[in-house]
Amino acid sequence: MEQMKLDWNEYLDTARKAAAEGMVLLENNGVLPLKADETLAVFGRIQEHYYKSGTGSGGLVNVSKVWNITEGLEKAGIKLEPALRKVYSDWESENPIDKGEGWGGEPWSQAEMPLPDEICAAAAAASAAALCIIGRTAGEEQDQSESGGSYLLSDIELDMLRTVRRHFKKMTVVLNVGGIIDMKWVGEIHPDAVLYAWQGGMTGGLATSDVLTGRISPCGKLTDTIARNIADYPSAPYFGGSVRNFYSEDIYVGYRWFETFAPEKVLYPFGYGLSYTSFEVKTRSVVPAGGVCADITVDVTNTGSASGKEVVCAYVSAPQGKLGKPARVLCAFGKTRTLSPNETQTITLHADLSLTASYDDSGATGERFCYLLEEGSYGFYIGSNVRTAEHVGEISLPQTVISRCKTACAPVLAFDRIVNKGGYPVKEHTPLCTKDMDERRAEELPEEIPQTGDRGIKLCDVMDAKHTMREFIAQLSDEELSCIVRGEGMGSPLVTPGTASAFGGVTDALKEKGVPCGCCDDGPSGMRLDCGTKAFSLPNGTMLACTFNTELVKELYALAAVEVSANNVECLLGPGMNIHRHPLNGRNFEYFSEDPFVTGKIGAAQVSGLMTAGVSGTIKHFCANNQETGRHVIDSVVSERALREIYLRGFEIAVKEGGATSVMTTYGSLNGLWTAGSYDLCTTILRGEWGFDGIVMTDWWADINERGKPQSKTNFAQMVRAQNDVYMVCADSAHNDDNTLSSLAEGLLTRGELQRCAANICGFIGKTNAMRRLRGTMPEIVISNRPADNTSEQDGNVVFHKLAESTVIPLDGVDTSRDMSAYYKCLADKGVW
Repeated sequence: MEQMKLDWNEYLDTARKAAAEGMVLLENNGVLPLKADETLAVFGRIQEHYYKSGTGSGGLVNVSKVWNITEGLEKAGIKLEPALRKVYSDWESENPIDKGEGWGGEPWSQAEMPLPDEICAAAAAASAAALCIIGRTAGEEQDQSESGGSYLLSDIELDMLRTVRRHFKKMTVVLNVGGIIDMKWVGEIHPDAVLYAWQGGMTGGLATSDVLTGRISPCGKLTDTIARNIADYPSAPYFGGSVRNFYSEDIYVGYRWFETFAPEKVLYPFGYGLSYTSFEVKTRSVVPAGGVCADITVDVTNTGSASGKEVVCAYVSAPQGKLGKPARVLCAFGKTRTLSPNETQTITLHADLSLTASYDDSGATGERFCYLLEEGSYGFYIGSNVRTAEHVGEISLPQTVISRCKTACAPVLAFDRIVNKGGYPVKEHTPLCTKDMDERRAEELPEEIPQTGDRGIKLCDVMDAKHTMREFIAQLSDEELSCIVRGEGMGSPLVTPGTASAFGGVTDALKEKGVPCGCCDDGPSGMRLDCGTKAFSLPNGTMLACTFNTELVKELYALAAVEVSANNVECLLGPGMNIHRHPLNGRNFEYFSEDPFVTGKIGAAQVSGLMTAGVSGTIKHFCANNQETGRHVIDSVVSERALREIYLRGFEIAVKEGGATSVMTTYGSLNGLWTAGSYDLCTTILRGEWGFDGIVMTDWWADINERGKPQSKTNFAQMVRAQNDVYMVCADSAHNDDNTLSSLAEGLLTRGELQRCAANICGFIGKTNAMRRLRGTMPEIVISNRPADNTSEQDGNVVFHKLAESTVIPLDGVDTSRDMSAYYKCLADKGVW
């Protein structure tokens, strides 16, 4: 029998390697790597409470073991000063961790232990070097704040760093954080080394140790710009609104803003990151490669004394033309293998400038609603970070239209946006919507398939090409059509316990027609199984993007796919593909970068890795989900140009290059329309322009609206009209208070539109492992070397509760705090189930 195999040791090693490669070394005055013969004093309470991820659906993975940083260091043979560790341990017993209350209720950080001079002095007398660990979390429903203990260091944390600096000659600071935080303190404290260790999942502490001890030379690069002040970010005046956010910075997000208009406000540029060795990058050639592409061949030589990897990025400087452009834009990147001292590797970067094309939403170029490259010289710059990359060549192009589009998702509210006029940021009126979406939908209505009733055609017959999808869908009654667009959950008994939803064959009638029941589960950092089942916790999105290593990321997610398949899950709800528009977005840890190109490439790597074992990575949140506070009601007001160049481009790459087959829309509104009901987003752009062939689902209990009308959780008719195929989620898919059938009866929704969604769902699920399981063709899944985990069952005798028509299960004495589990086994009286 065919087998899928997963070696758990390989899984652990690959995740550990990916976490290590994603860490970014910002400063190092020779104190790293740590010396094995020197005692290390570790400061900061988070040393025993490693943040493996952020919070919410992207992070709450149940694990049997999370390695913290001190454990990793001890395992590597580093001697830690014992008296100081006891001081922290004793203080912890009197000041336990605050786990918060409710969904998204965990605090951003934990109160730090005050550090008296005498304790620090004693540690310095017994140690040669100090390691200070700062920890942060954030996540779903919770943005960070510009306050101490969140984006800023707290007063006690700053006092700790000042005290350690006074007493130690060697001082390293490690940041166990989900995204970038304020870094001005580096200029005051002057630590000898600073390492962004991010949130590395369950192996993160081991990976941090690998980098600190030199087992792996740091080779991660920043996927965000670290500015001097949070007010320096161009989105700062517009972020945090309670009703709407105007994206007035337009395409000038992150380094596109700073390198064009404000280079002096940058502390650490995009692409920055140090190593324990040094590299020389020499460009051999820059040659046209057909169309609007160029191949840039470089030799990368390790000129230092340690082995290591180097990231090579290609940036393009486009002619300003009539639209105005950023000074530089990332257009290609690659990473070497591990190079020994004096070893050279030749890398060729393929720069496809169509992925950096401008979108003309104003008609300034004479080609309105087109992606194009304006006439002129396109200069290429090679290096790691955007600031120091060196000019290596150029190609000249005539004005070239890449693709012609239908205007879609344009704003309806007037606002001004920033454009580049002669190197200065100038505001101009943003072009507004010129095409009514409802008119377009009416012009493009799908043909209704005449209903035939049940002809005995099963979905597997369509997969075997014995019948067409049209013939199969013709069998579905209106009731069945209304049920198939409803997902069921969370924790639906139809699928794996503790998962997020069931979809597809959610009723007996649909199952009888051979529609299997598919399963979705969170998320970007591994499977979140709410029933307490343990799973693998992966490094967070920002960390994986900072590897700039698409091959390694794909390899990791190919391993994850086997674990996901072993749990009978069809859709892993991730990767998160939204842009780091502003550093305070609590969900930045799930997402990759301020740059859409690296976002798309890393997302595509994850999606294609998952597909190797038949798992669909559900790319989300489609699109412009850049603030968690008020996410259900916030209207993102964005120009069509910014949408297409910044906020949609990563999704497009994941669809076209990664082969993504499932998409999740957002909770919020885009230019006045909640995305779950946006025909232009889900049909015109996603399916019409990109050729997407898969399913679109809402976020869980999302709102939907029609233009100018209030949002609702029951307006499934608008969802179906948009070709957002599945509502996630209903308590019971067979019975739900939505308006699908009533809208069909009133002529507000066509049967053809319902049938189109049904065909999308059936076409998708027919290709999944759910169908293979139904047909008995699913390969055997063999997982080797996974440690025994005895925590998934209660110790001692398990009490069985007998279910009758009315049953009460006592919960006295159950610990309901975060990270605790309780287990129950039930027996049903005959006739109850």
